[in-house]
Amino acid sequence: MSRLRVRAALGALATTLACAGCGFGPGAGSSAVSLRVTENFGSTPIKTVDPAKVTGSETDMQLLEHHFSVTTRYGGGFVESIDGHSGTSHRYDWFYYVNGIQAKKGAAATNVDKGDHIWFDLHDWAATESIPDVVGSFPEPFLSGTGGQRYPSTIECGSHVKAACSVVSREFRHLHIPLSPAGLGYGSGTDSLSINVGTWKQLSPQVAAELVKYGPGASGVYAHFSSNGRRIMLDNEAGKVVRTLGPDSGLIAAVGDAQAAVPTWLVAGTDPAGVMAAARAVTPQALADHFALAVHGSTRYPVPLTGSS
Repeated sequence: MSRLRVRAALGALATTLACAGCGFGPGAGSSAVSLRVTENFGSTPIKTVDPAKVTGSETDMQLLEHHFSVTTRYGGGFVESIDGHSGTSHRYDWFYYVNGIQAKKGAAATNVDKGDHIWFDLHDWAATESIPDVVGSFPEPFLSGTGGQRYPSTIECGSHVKAACSVVSREFRHLHIPLSPAGLGYGSGTDSLSINVGTWKQLSPQVAAELVKYGPGASGVYAHFSSNGRRIMLDNEAGKVVRTLGPDSGLIAAVGDAQAAVPTWLVAGTDPAGVMAAARAVTPQALADHFALAVHGSTRYPVPLTGSS
């Protein structure tokens, strides 16, 4: 895929995600809403309100202002500071996510829906101005969906990773999320979420994986695999490779597909052992507050690797 096609895919992604309310009915998640505020790609917690009290119909901004000291800009539609933590003129600013999907409108223009996991993070955007999807709100968006609409979920498995797929499926059953099997390459559509499990060699032909090849500027993921799929390169917040993982390594990332209204999740590995290591980390506890997560055996690396150079 050329860089021009990557840019075209990202443009299509922005259009399709605007239709994020086109699911198949109200979310099945709890009516409780959680509100989380962090810094540096989730690595520095500021405060979490869970559950966050919602008084009638509220916007995300109103909910934030009920629990934090907030200053705004651009007519009150966008966050300037939260509890004294402010962006700077040096590509350091607030971004926010609802159920793991970057909001497409300002917080003052987005209504709170039941079960929403609302996450504000202050981080460096030197490597990319947009990170469309993150994994740190899991089990969202699988549980409550997006825009108040829940989506059916599928699991697509490569060959020789049946055990890893079973681990992921078991976790979804534990979380009471229906998960239907589908053939690898079936892909997310405008009305379904997909979690794809396999070695990088098996997953790399897919559009979502194709975007990962081009780094955070194309996919929002601060990690990528070598051309032969046997290594994983991990980036710092500037998009510079600072660590390389070899055999038995895996990556969990959420990536926007140009044809999908919702992200495709990748549970990918350098080999079947790496896939299994990643599959075991598909839990709310392991993924909490991470934009993406790399693993090497039992060692976990939230990416980007903040503070590394």
